[in-house]
Amino acid sequence: MTLNKLAPWVAAGLALAGAAVAVMPARPVKGFDLEAFGRIPVLQGGRIKPVDTVARNALLGMRSKQSISAAPGSDARVEKLSATAWLLELAFRPEHADATPTFLVDDLQVKGLLHVEDLNERYYAFKALAPYLDAIQAEASKAEAVPAQGRSAFQSAVLNLAEKAWLYQRLKGTIELPGTPLAAELANPAAPESDQHRQLLHQGSFRPVPPMAGAPADEWRSVGQGLSAVAAGRREPALEAWAKVGEAWRAQDAAAFNAAVGGLTQHLEAVAPARVRQSAHELVFNRAEPFYLGMVIFVLALLSVFISWLWQGELLRRAAFGFLCAGLLVQSTGLITRIVLQGRPPVTNLYSSAIFVGWAIVVLAVLLEWKYRLGFASLVGGAMGFASLLIAHNLGTEGDTMEMMRAVLDSNFWLGTHVVTVTIGYAGTFLAGGLAIAWTVHRHLAPGAEDDAARKVIASMTYGVICFALFFSFLGTVLGGIWADQSWGRFWGWDPKENGALLIVLWNAVILHARWGGYARERGTMAMAIFGNVITSLSWFGVNMLGVGLHSYGFMDKAATALGAFIGSQLLIMGFTLLPPRFWTAAAWGPALPAEPPAEHPSA
Repeated sequence: MTLNKLAPWVAAGLALAGAAVAVMPARPVKGFDLEAFGRIPVLQGGRIKPVDTVARNALLGMRSKQSISAAPGSDARVEKLSATAWLLELAFRPEHADATPTFLVDDLQVKGLLHVEDLNERYYAFKALAPYLDAIQAEASKAEAVPAQGRSAFQSAVLNLAEKAWLYQRLKGTIELPGTPLAAELANPAAPESDQHRQLLHQGSFRPVPPMAGAPADEWRSVGQGLSAVAAGRREPALEAWAKVGEAWRAQDAAAFNAAVGGLTQHLEAVAPARVRQSAHELVFNRAEPFYLGMVIFVLALLSVFISWLWQGELLRRAAFGFLCAGLLVQSTGLITRIVLQGRPPVTNLYSSAIFVGWAIVVLAVLLEWKYRLGFASLVGGAMGFASLLIAHNLGTEGDTMEMMRAVLDSNFWLGTHVVTVTIGYAGTFLAGGLAIAWTVHRHLAPGAEDDAARKVIASMTYGVICFALFFSFLGTVLGGIWADQSWGRFWGWDPKENGALLIVLWNAVILHARWGGYARERGTMAMAIFGNVITSLSWFGVNMLGVGLHSYGFMDKAATALGAFIGSQLLIMGFTLLPPRFWTAAAWGPALPAEPPAEHPSA
């Protein structure tokens, strides 16, 4: 077997080996088994999840990162804390957490509200916010009274900061209240102040106490509820174990901490074994970060294609295909894991739709590259796979990406038929537009006769993908109408989302009819395919920016600038598509001037 034939296998093997390293368990940090603590299941937002997920989502929402630098002057044994370690500090050593720069603040008016001196600083500790919480809440209340679509940048920013500060305080008081260790509450549950403490602990961010014997499996309880049971004479082993965890972390006693976590885990395995296993699987998923790894591997595929244009063309083109397949395998593993953990089809919100759109694009790109072997499908698949995961990454910073479904969407059948089908239509339309962009770039940079044949192959791929996209877009739209008829009593209501779905169907149909009727030839078809990216992006995100209609489940304005820039870029590329080849040369705009006759040789 030649080296060229081995290239895709070697590339895929190296990429998968690197991904496997990320799944390996982390070593205990200075003796503290934080991973074991992170596996502990709790109830938050209507679903059971590990403490690790709670911590990651909270820190990501507050700081836009999943790790944080330790507070200056603290006795932390490492300079950078994981999300789990940060949550332990917040729960049991709040004086350290309050001094840690946790909150990301970018808005200058909000910084003025906080009376900060260094406007270039982006991260602020809770103790810097604490003196101004009343002012923050007052401004947030004013902003809340304004419709989401009409809020100023300051109003959106201050409302966001108020929500983060409230979450921070709820997390701080979930297990125990500052200054009152849980162990003390358990030792004297009948103390006069305990009633007040129990009421406050009811407001915790998550519920760490498993259900009582005989109660439904999902009726996990807050610490306040557990303390009420203790006051009534009932023993709560889970609370006792949580108290030991807190005492050990406060004392920074690694051996006692690990023993307490082990005891808590053992108790939970006895009363809720399925939940413990589920949490352990989710922790591995969090640690592996398959979609981040997929982005890295897709970049490797892109780089391999770019370098192949300059050196070792055949070898690196095959290696790019291997990287693309490896990225698809990693992304598929992450997608399937989400499906199993959530118990839902792959698309349930904008975040998961971005992942699924990218996955479907890469699947189609792998099939096209396997058939044509020109490198262009690997190029487009790698670029669009990376872009979709990058979009998902930016959409996943506001909380749990596996949140509970809204009642109107709570149907696995329709989520698995209409939503998946129409999303595949998105993917096909985007892939056709991506291939058309590749055709445009190739046309202007490689105008040779041999390259004309390659462009015809790209055009053929684009045509086939448009046919594919039309079928799935049409089928998905019809299925959506049937679901709407069952949910709202009408098949069609000219809702913005419905109009967007119809536009995708009509535009793909227009492209095919223009091609069949001779109104658009190869260049015109490519330009129209690129415009399909504009229509699909508006249908995908536009309805959430309008904030109206039955399909708008949450107004978003953060992506408006990015969406506008994307649409502008597609229109600009369309202009390049319609220009003559090598338009920067004079020859592209008309016949070349006749060459001057050669001068006679002096010796003639």
